[in-house]
Amino acid sequence: MSPALCLSRFLPYRLSITSNAISQRIAVEYRTRFDLKVPEWRVMAVLGDVGPLTQRQLVGATFMDKVAVNRACKMLVDQDLVMRHPNSLDGRSHLLELTGQGRDIHAQVMPLALKMEEEILACLSPKELRDFSKTLDKLFAQVRDMDPEGEE
Repeated sequence: MSPALCLSRFLPYRLSITSNAISQRIAVEYRTRFDLKVPEWRVMAVLGDVGPLTQRQLVGATFMDKVAVNRACKMLVDQDLVMRHPNSLDGRSHLLELTGQGRDIHAQVMPLALKMEEEILACLSPKELRDFSKTLDKLFAQVRDMDPEGEE
């Protein structure tokens, strides 16, 4: 097989499977303890990090598709982990934010996720980790700058 056709060397594929493997490994911790799936936790993590957002803003912040964000938000609202209230800046949308129970779970999951991240990254030297972080930042900036939809 020619190198041009080798999926295992294709950067988007490699990033995707690595990201999925890491996310799934960390998800074992919060799925077992809190019955949360990856999309639900991503929504909670973003809301816990930045505060109330519209569903559209969550799509942009999580890079998940609208349907996945919609389902995650519905599940989180149904479980009283996220509340929905009118957006005073835009009468057509709602803001979503963590409830007290959602904040409590966020506060419990973040240390677990950070500990797992530390264990996963332990295979990298401090220099490799710095270089890797810089490389990811550069790749993300390059893609973001190329994305015509990112200019909304």
